[in-house]
Amino acid sequence: MRQQELLIYRVGNMEEGGLLEDMAHLLKYCGNEKGTKQEREEWKSLFYHCAHRLLDLAGSHGFYGNLWHCYLTNLLVNHENSYSMSCEIRGETEGSINDVALHDIKIFKEFFDADIESLLQTLDAEDCRILLDYEASEQESKVYNARICKRICNLAKEFKNCRTESEMKAALTAFYKDYGVGRFGLHKSFRVVHKEDGVHIEPILNIAHVKLSDLVGYDLPKQKLVENTEAFVCGRKANNCLLFGDAGTGKSSSIKGIINEYYDRGLRIIEVYKHQFRDLNDVISQIKNRNYKFIIYMDDLSFEDFEIEYKYLKAVIEGGLEKKPENVLIYATSNRRHLVREKYSDKEDRVDDLHKGDTVSEKLSLVARFGVTIYFGAPDRKLFREIVLTLAERNGIDMDEEKLLAEANKWELNHGGLSGRTAQQFIDYLAGRIE
Repeated sequence: MRQQELLIYRVGNMEEGGLLEDMAHLLKYCGNEKGTKQEREEWKSLFYHCAHRLLDLAGSHGFYGNLWHCYLTNLLVNHENSYSMSCEIRGETEGSINDVALHDIKIFKEFFDADIESLLQTLDAEDCRILLDYEASEQESKVYNARICKRICNLAKEFKNCRTESEMKAALTAFYKDYGVGRFGLHKSFRVVHKEDGVHIEPILNIAHVKLSDLVGYDLPKQKLVENTEAFVCGRKANNCLLFGDAGTGKSSSIKGIINEYYDRGLRIIEVYKHQFRDLNDVISQIKNRNYKFIIYMDDLSFEDFEIEYKYLKAVIEGGLEKKPENVLIYATSNRRHLVREKYSDKEDRVDDLHKGDTVSEKLSLVARFGVTIYFGAPDRKLFREIVLTLAERNGIDMDEEKLLAEANKWELNHGGLSGRTAQQFIDYLAGRIE
């Protein structure tokens, strides 16, 4: 096997690449009938170790079918290199890089076409034939959502049926165009983790599958958010966006709904907390040259007088020497209109502040960098009733309408007042009692 001849899909840069090396070793030497008894025992031991790793991948990734092919396919769809990243979202690229990619894919095709059944016979490991037609359990993948997992397994089948490396390359390129490559291609949401070797952007594996239509009412705020995001995804000019207003009114849910709505069109979201603002430049440097659109999401954003983190955010949004990339926007939610705490004393004549206007301007300077501000107010009694009735219907709660609304009114009086969150908590309470 020729894995050492790979040019851009280098094994050393691949997660679980060691498994490919071990299997290449087995496929190369196990056909040698002259191997000593000790060598054959070592090969068999190595093969069972490889089988264990394939089964482990099946459990964590949700793979099924031919696990060897799924493993190889997973390597290809996750490998971020000059070819795969140029094809993500955009599709077929031009230039000599195509010839380089074809060279590597030809080597991968040799692995796909390898006679694993003969290997099982040679090693007397027929009990591992299950690896060639594996049925996955019903538990969800810990790495991919069900849709991506299914697509990778189907791509593995498609690769097996490809007669030439050119057909295989075309199928892989189509995957890059439709789904992207690596962590940014196969996941929709991310968090920032600061480790000893620097700032890392890691996938969030369990994200709420909220749709904008799940949020009852608030049609105008949702429309403004959709219009700004649509312009961004389409490559037109768009603004940083601040969603502010009363607690529990659907600000965070709206942004979750946006990412679920536009994921298929290359939109990704990265959640950043206040204490991570110093890492923003590192985060942006990792995503600015990718073909995706990124929303940097800051939930429940607000600052007290003594907190200075907002100064880092100001410089990143607008004001630093480096221009913010066109594929990055910042979306934030807050219960405060102006983000930084304001006091009456800020506008009063004080002995210790020669220019009181400067204090006010400084506190307003952050919110001024958000070109779109959207207000989410607490629902009135009529909208609250509508939210309760809609959520009750969605959750299959069969109760007399008058009684349902009367109970909802009692609930909101003791649980934070009128809001969509209160209505959802009330419905969850009822659903739990019924079950």
